[in-house]
Amino acid sequence: PKPTKGRMRIHCLENVDKALQFLKEQKVHLENMGSHDIVDGNHRLTLGLIWTIILRFQVSVVFSRVELIINAFESDPYRYPNVNIHNFTTSWRDGLAFNAIVHKHRPDLIEFDNLKRSNAHYNLQNAFNVAEKEMGLTKLLDPEGLEMTNKKERAQQSSFRLCFFQVKPVAQHFLSFLPDVNVDQPDEKSIITYVATYYHYFSKMKALAVLDYAIEADQLIEKYETLASELLQWIEQTIVTLNDRQLANSLNGVQNQLQAFNSYRTAWERLEKAEHERELALRNELIRQEKLEMLAARFDRKAAMRETWLSENQRLVSQDNFGTDLGAVEAATRKHEAIETDIGAYWERVAAVEAVAKELEAERYHDVRRILARRDNVLRLWEYLKELLAARRERLNAHRDLQRLFQEMRYIMDWMADEKVKLTQRNPFEVL
Repeated sequence: PKPTKGRMRIHCLENVDKALQFLKEQKVHLENMGSHDIVDGNHRLTLGLIWTIILRFQVSVVFSRVELIINAFESDPYRYPNVNIHNFTTSWRDGLAFNAIVHKHRPDLIEFDNLKRSNAHYNLQNAFNVAEKEMGLTKLLDPEGLEMTNKKERAQQSSFRLCFFQVKPVAQHFLSFLPDVNVDQPDEKSIITYVATYYHYFSKMKALAVLDYAIEADQLIEKYETLASELLQWIEQTIVTLNDRQLANSLNGVQNQLQAFNSYRTAWERLEKAEHERELALRNELIRQEKLEMLAARFDRKAAMRETWLSENQRLVSQDNFGTDLGAVEAATRKHEAIETDIGAYWERVAAVEAVAKELEAERYHDVRRILARRDNVLRLWEYLKELLAARRERLNAHRDLQRLFQEMRYIMDWMADEKVKLTQRNPFEVL
């Protein structure tokens, strides 16, 4: 609806009534709120109304933008193996996701490989400080735990601050709290809104980069057209000169013309030689790149098979189905020894994956970072499998020793029972 013109109180009330009626038609829940509350300047209800509008009409857009960031990590899982985003609360608590977002677009700002999941406070503080100092993003979240006595109060304060961030950045300094992240259940809406600021920043950065590329491309096109035009003019002039049969009418003149022609032919021969060598280099590089792509595809196939095999055997050795008697445990021991033999022999296949990755690295493959990350993942799975295997061996040995002890105890108990029967059957006077 169109607003009513005028600045009198009745006009203001009518305009606010129209807005509230529109919100009700959109099924936005408004509780204990009237147009007079807004016109009279009730700060609490006004901020609540603004936040409600943001939730209703902007969160879906913000959510879709945040999903774009998450999809970027899902498409490149080996570059950030410790970043697993499956919600907007606990997945961000260790701070690695925030650092990964910055590192993916600005790797010069964060040394991601040095971050540890166990040091969540440092990770969060590092990401927030870098985003604020280097990118100008307001710190809307706080890694510290807040001393809130009422969870509802904390959520309301969080909502008001984010509301101020959306509609009136100048007023942010009036609010001294920050929603915390390193807690059992971080505030979902706060994280979504804050991550969306990253999206806005990097979108602008990409837009500027595209603009720079476009300007550079236009400059290159203009330079190419200029050079091409000059070359065509030179060719036309050279053709005219070569077709000219009015030669000098003196020995020195003809000698000078012949020397100039020889210089021209020498330069042209050098150009043709350079062209030929350039073509050979391009063809050789094309063959090398095709071989590298084939090698990378073979690496991916081998790595996928190794990852599947290692994961399945990790599940296998995690099972402690040893049995309940010594015979079953000894059979489980022999089976475990067979598993150890099979796993030990599998190292050659894991080493083959490592060798292919090393070859790609030596050949400066363009996507070598992904290759090395996947290689590290395979080696990490291998080391973890060996740890599980060794731990299972220890548990199996302990279980076998325990079953042997139980068997000896059963032997002793049987012997004691036999001796008891013998003693009860003998005449007591014979003992005396």
